[in-house]
Amino acid sequence: MTATLMIIAAYLAGSIPFGIIVGRGIFGVDPRTVGSGNIGAANSMRALGPAGAVLVLCGDLIKGALPTALATHWFGYGHWVVAGAGLATVVGHNWSIFLRFKGGKGVATGLGVLTALSWPATFIFAAVWLATAGITRYSSLASLLANLSVPVALWLLRAPSAYVIYGVVALVLVVWRHAGNIQRLASGTELRLGASKEQNQKP
Repeated sequence: MTATLMIIAAYLAGSIPFGIIVGRGIFGVDPRTVGSGNIGAANSMRALGPAGAVLVLCGDLIKGALPTALATHWFGYGHWVVAGAGLATVVGHNWSIFLRFKGGKGVATGLGVLTALSWPATFIFAAVWLATAGITRYSSLASLLANLSVPVALWLLRAPSAYVIYGVVALVLVVWRHAGNIQRLASGTELRLGASKEQNQKP
């Protein structure tokens, strides 16, 4: 497989909308009608409950990890192509061809990519996310800070420069997709994890 085909395939894999597939196919609920309207794991917790959120999380993790791991270990591409494939999965999740170029925010998919790039950086991401979410109960803030840790961790771990740059670009995409969340955090209206069903129902 050429590098171009690898990146296209990674984008298509990232475009698979597991939030919609699990929500509508198994639970009969479209997560876009609940809470923040996002199709990722955090809003799936509000829309579908823990079981649905776990299924969505696993799907989003796999679609980030698998293409990146294949590019690295199966096809043996260099660092820049591997980073490009990983970024393509995040772009696919955020702007899915199957959802008319709409989608999620790329956090879980980016975490999947990170597992294929660096396990130590993955643990740092998870620690930052869990600590922030546990203290503040804001999934969005946890996601922003965890993604901020990625390029820093990769740089400190002396990862290839392509991976560090991937971390920076992925962070920019996450911040961009969280623009509304950042505004709500600033105004004190952001949804918290574990909020009541009435609070989470999207108008």
